[in-house]
Amino acid sequence: MRNLVLVLGDQLDRRSAAFDGFDATVDRVWMAEARHESEPLRSSLARIALFLACMRHFRDALRAEGVVVEYHALEAVPRATPGVAGALIALLRRDLARLRPAAVVLLEPGDFGLGEALRAALAEAGVQIMEREDRHFLCSRAEFAAHARGRKQLRMEFFYREMRRRHRVLLDAEGGPEGGEWNFDAENRKPFGREGPGALGLQAPLAFPPDEVTRGVLREVKAAFADHPGALDGFDWPVTRAEALRALDDFVAHRLAAFGDHQDAMWQGEPWLFHSRISAALNLKLLDPREVIAAVEAAYRAGRAPLTAAEGFIRQVLGWREYVRGVYWLQMPDYLGRNALGAREPLPALYWTGDTDMACLRDAVGQTLRLGYAHHIQRLMVTGLFALLVGVDPREVHRWYLAVYVDAHEWVELPNTLGMSQYADGGVMASKPYIASGRYIARMGNHCAGCRYDPGAATGAKACPFTTLYWDFLLRHETALAANPRMVMQVRNLRRLDAEAHAAIRRQAAALRAALKGA
Repeated sequence: MRNLVLVLGDQLDRRSAAFDGFDATVDRVWMAEARHESEPLRSSLARIALFLACMRHFRDALRAEGVVVEYHALEAVPRATPGVAGALIALLRRDLARLRPAAVVLLEPGDFGLGEALRAALAEAGVQIMEREDRHFLCSRAEFAAHARGRKQLRMEFFYREMRRRHRVLLDAEGGPEGGEWNFDAENRKPFGREGPGALGLQAPLAFPPDEVTRGVLREVKAAFADHPGALDGFDWPVTRAEALRALDDFVAHRLAAFGDHQDAMWQGEPWLFHSRISAALNLKLLDPREVIAAVEAAYRAGRAPLTAAEGFIRQVLGWREYVRGVYWLQMPDYLGRNALGAREPLPALYWTGDTDMACLRDAVGQTLRLGYAHHIQRLMVTGLFALLVGVDPREVHRWYLAVYVDAHEWVELPNTLGMSQYADGGVMASKPYIASGRYIARMGNHCAGCRYDPGAATGAKACPFTTLYWDFLLRHETALAANPRMVMQVRNLRRLDAEAHAAIRRQAAALRAALKGA
């Protein structure tokens, strides 16, 4: 054997740099369904099943080409091997001794700890390592480091404009931003009317009923991970590149046009709304972000989607996704331990059950456990906001997000959760904590209409926990927040309340935390 090409579970791209120069007559591919992807985190059933189904379909596609794939299925993977990615490393060491490749090709892993463990194992084995840059992304780690060099503060907007220019996306004939503006975010925050999303012609996204391979995965996952959270009854995610391309086409044709205006809106019982449902396929590398961006821009150029929708979606892929990855690699490994607000509360049990009287939280958590999915506002301004206001330890919040969402990978999940959602990095990802009372949730959806709580009340029997904890958060962090120019108005509103109101809020917040711990 010449080269053994390692393909990790989130590197399912036949066109990746790992396959440059690949010769099926002398090279082999190595893959393993390592339990480190699930057991320490108690990952949701949907997340485990999606990883495994996509991996097995990718394996089968390679074998159909005549590629020899050394593949370790779930039942062959050791259960309890200590250390980061212990089972994966143990299998790899054994196979290196058996196969004796001249070299190992390693595409740069997306997880810092896994990358360190793999490099150490390969060096210990004395095998030549050919590590290659992951060109799936439009901004390399070195390019982002160069962008960050010399800047006192990173801001996504400046990075996004740079990326638009570099890749010539949504530019006019003079090289300026299409429509005269770089960012239409202010027009991307409209709630639905009383009639809800159905009045806009909402269609459910294209479903992908499990084939024989995927049905086999679902049976195995149910049996092997019976004590894990979540459900598989409605599993219908795209698991091949062909299916992922169809999911992209379906989004562009049926939901992109309304995505821009309503990307921040919520509606009870409607998990998908006008969102794309392609983030998992993107993060597993079944889709290339370039083809996603091109498809959306083409829809705008053809008059099939307004500029506000095309720009709003492209900003998520070309701007935010690339920016988050850059921050992750720039800040690791110490980023994981940051806790700027000193949050120490345990994660409430309701995050694993959905058992709560709060309608918005019940809907978001229930949907998450059922589908392995929630859209970005449900994550940031419902589940994330509640944890932030309660004061949950950000490491616990990080572990929950990484465990439950099908599109969660540490490079994208950690900065979004620990930084953007929990403000634990002290302002690297966001210029202020993203806090709001129950009134925000009432404005952006219909959950409050059927909820027992009043989003306008901070104290009393009908007080909304979000509102109580919002004011309590301001009280607890008043000194630090007063120094933030973007928080001046909220701190000023707090100071309009008298000492008696402050005391009542503190008492109600303390009772809420005690009840959450006892639940």
